[in-house]
Amino acid sequence: MESTIASTKIVRGAIWVLLMLVAMGTLMMWIMMPTNTYRNHWLLSIRKKANNSTYIGTQGAKLLIYTFPVLFIATLSSVYLHLGKKLNDFQKMGSDGKKDMLARWKQPVLVKGPLGIVSLFELSFFVMFIALLVWSFSTYLHNSLSTITAASIAENGLKIKVWEYKLETAGFWLGIVGNIALAFLFFPVTRGSSVLPLFGLTSEASIKYHIWLGHIVMTLFTAHGVIFIIVWIITHQFSEMIQWDFTGVSNVAGELSLLAGLGLWLTTFPAVRRKMFEVFFYTHYLYLLFMFFFILHVGISYSFIMLPGFFLFLIDRYLRFLQSRHRVCLLSARVLPCDTLELNFSKSPGLKYNPTSIMFMNVPSISKLQWHPFTISSNSNLEPDRLSVIIKSEGSWTQKLYQILSSPSSVDRLEVSVEGPYGPVSSHFLRHDTLVMVSGGSGITPFFSIIREFIYLSTKLKSKTPQLILICAFKRSSELTMLNLLLPIAGTPSDLSNLRLQIEAYVTREKTPTTEDYSKHHKTVWLKPSPTDAPVSAILGPNSWLWLGAVIASSFVMFLILMGIITRYYIYPIDRNTNKNFSTSTKAVLHFLVMCICIAAAGSLAVLSNKSRNARDAKQIQNLSSTPAGSPSLGLDGGAAGMELESLPHQSLVQGTNVHFGERPDLKKMLFDCKGSSVGVLVCGPKRLRHDVAAICSSGLADNLHFESISFSW
Repeated sequence: MESTIASTKIVRGAIWVLLMLVAMGTLMMWIMMPTNTYRNHWLLSIRKKANNSTYIGTQGAKLLIYTFPVLFIATLSSVYLHLGKKLNDFQKMGSDGKKDMLARWKQPVLVKGPLGIVSLFELSFFVMFIALLVWSFSTYLHNSLSTITAASIAENGLKIKVWEYKLETAGFWLGIVGNIALAFLFFPVTRGSSVLPLFGLTSEASIKYHIWLGHIVMTLFTAHGVIFIIVWIITHQFSEMIQWDFTGVSNVAGELSLLAGLGLWLTTFPAVRRKMFEVFFYTHYLYLLFMFFFILHVGISYSFIMLPGFFLFLIDRYLRFLQSRHRVCLLSARVLPCDTLELNFSKSPGLKYNPTSIMFMNVPSISKLQWHPFTISSNSNLEPDRLSVIIKSEGSWTQKLYQILSSPSSVDRLEVSVEGPYGPVSSHFLRHDTLVMVSGGSGITPFFSIIREFIYLSTKLKSKTPQLILICAFKRSSELTMLNLLLPIAGTPSDLSNLRLQIEAYVTREKTPTTEDYSKHHKTVWLKPSPTDAPVSAILGPNSWLWLGAVIASSFVMFLILMGIITRYYIYPIDRNTNKNFSTSTKAVLHFLVMCICIAAAGSLAVLSNKSRNARDAKQIQNLSSTPAGSPSLGLDGGAAGMELESLPHQSLVQGTNVHFGERPDLKKMLFDCKGSSVGVLVCGPKRLRHDVAAICSSGLADNLHFESISFSW
């Protein structure tokens, strides 16, 4: 066993070195791209070798420089992650006591501002990315403007003034730089990405990067479009607005792409997104039109610069589509009086996920199109055949779901489709001596999965666990019943006996305890799933990383083969690699359609290969209609503020739990009082709460505090 682990580590190390070399080489090409050295020497040399092929055509150079390296990284990363999964990194990190060498880089340096909470690591990469854009634009512009003179304009047969031509040139290079930002736009929203985990990132934690990139992309493209329109108006070239060239750039396609992008962009601002979420949700589908007309606008050759990220996103999107076609087996729902639900699904035993993972849900009876993410509260090790999510009734969609399951005549079966789970590939909580979890309202839900993970480690593996402190703030005492969900539906308070768990609960809007026993309103609804309902399972099976790598590699190879055949026997006989005799738009559409077909074929084949295993797991569902014994219930007993919760027979569940009425936690004092060389501080809840905790951890007054925010928003 030791030799196997050692050899696996060596292989992973070699793969990591190779991946970093390819990544650094790709980055160097991005940096050199605007220079004359690249354009007049490197690119010409590569084109002589790559663009003369009768199979690949004139786009061979860009395909080789920009597309192939990124897809190679994505494929090899899948192997790297698969080997990491075999090593069971989470348990090993807990046993060897390793500290995070990048802890200081992960500390927040910006707390309040347009970027939200930003760590030193994130700020450094953001500054470097902006520097890349500024460098590219300034270099492109400097090299171009130096050659623009009245004589050169006349030589090209243009009837335009020098300053007008320079303005048009500036607009052109803004579009080129916008394409650089577009190349990174889809990586953060590729939920099943094999690239993000390589850098310790998850899709849900990278949403803010997508937001930053989206604003940058649309700012550059809008400036690009506005400048060209201004030049056309000044020079009376109104016909350019309706120009769709047979070869070259199509202005109409660019205008349609920009309009779709603007429609999408305007609904992303907080004032619109928070008040009219459904408008934001549906207009985001305009990305399909935006990308399609963008490819028609610039042609397929130049699209290969941004294509890798979009290619990986389409693979992920298609796999999610296949997973969402199935109805999953919903077994029961725990209904709490604080408008909160815990849904319990049947799960394939082979499905593994880490704490703080999320899952997207769709309930067709409420909306066939809307998908909403929810935190998974269960633990795949502690509950091998169950998966639970917690839902707080706060919007129209969740309110309808709560009404369906809490009504006296609740349904016997609820059709549900899911996508996921998605989450970190490993956990690092055992690295800390003390783990402090700060939550506000429904922000407590990610911490249930963490506590259940520690229950598993302490009871099953007999591992030493850190001191756990849960600081939770609620508006009303009825929300204290959410602590019911700390244990699985079949759990017992004795499961917590091996944990050093301290819970401090704060009820901010009630000064005295209520006399109402909310435990009487807590009920469990048992459902009767259909025999066709399947357990929640990984769409690509237990070896999903290897299958994902196979899908990426095979779909790209299929794309190259099919386009090679089409180019050799259809495009090349007409065009002869001149880019003058074959429609640029037709070529772009052909490439786009073939790409989608290859992704669908490779993805479908991989899913079908795993279908038999998933079918065997589905047959394990038995006796679903029987109603097990009721789950534990946590009650509230009246008393003075600061009293301990007492609710037999679960007194051990809340042992050491203090409830404070009419006050907010003194977070600074509580965090500074934490002992240990490494104190992990996790926060999930309202924006103000996250900012307050981040400010405390970044104040420099305590070197042992290590901050981490769990949130979809920024």
